[in-house]
Amino acid sequence: MAESIDTEAQSSSYTMPQAGGTIATLRAAWAIFRKDIACELRTRYAINTLLLFAVSAATAVSLGVGFLGLRRTEEALLIQSALLWVAILFAALNGLSRSFVYEEETRTLTALRLAASPTAVFLGKFCFNLTLVLILDLVTSLLFIVLLRVQVGSPLAFSAMLATGGLALTSATTIIAAIIARASFKNALFAVLAFPLLVAPLIVAIQGTAQTLENVAFDVVLGPIRFLLAYVVVTFTASLMLFPFVWES
Repeated sequence: MAESIDTEAQSSSYTMPQAGGTIATLRAAWAIFRKDIACELRTRYAINTLLLFAVSAATAVSLGVGFLGLRRTEEALLIQSALLWVAILFAALNGLSRSFVYEEETRTLTALRLAASPTAVFLGKFCFNLTLVLILDLVTSLLFIVLLRVQVGSPLAFSAMLATGGLALTSATTIIAAIIARASFKNALFAVLAFPLLVAPLIVAIQGTAQTLENVAFDVVLGPIRFLLAYVVVTFTASLMLFPFVWES
């Protein structure tokens, strides 16, 4: 009886720190996310870079191809979707690396290592990058709808494809931003490392988004959405496991 009580006491004392550790990690991640948002609102470097590229891409495409959105053939819808995601991709590649590069430039990496666990740092940076990508998705899609007269047949499915595509983009690039933070040619190296990982989800996102430009049921795009979510699970889990080695190196 005494041994069973001791065993239960040990198991209870073991599980409680786990719960407390999880809460502390989430609080630290939230604090890092708020810190990054505050710094970005003060400098506005990443936001300005993303928005400037989105506006430039949408304007250049509209001047080059005109009102492409008025064409409703299958090939035209694929072209519209491809141009939208290319604009989102290259704008993201120019801005998402700032989440860790900023820490390197301001000499705060060491303080961040002492203040929070690697898991908290990764989660905070991931949420910050995801916020930037979702803002980029919203602005770029609105610009394409207005300037190219892109007609969205299924707004709900279109929004779901943009959200899951942005989530896949963030899950694959957050750890790469940490890897290239100390490199000399950060932007070029970030694009070189990120692009091979993004080819598969980019193709699926283009095809799924092209379907949402037609008036289709939401069930039609469940396949691409499930693929993107599975991709997110794999890349997010792998990044979360590998990030401590990258962060402490």
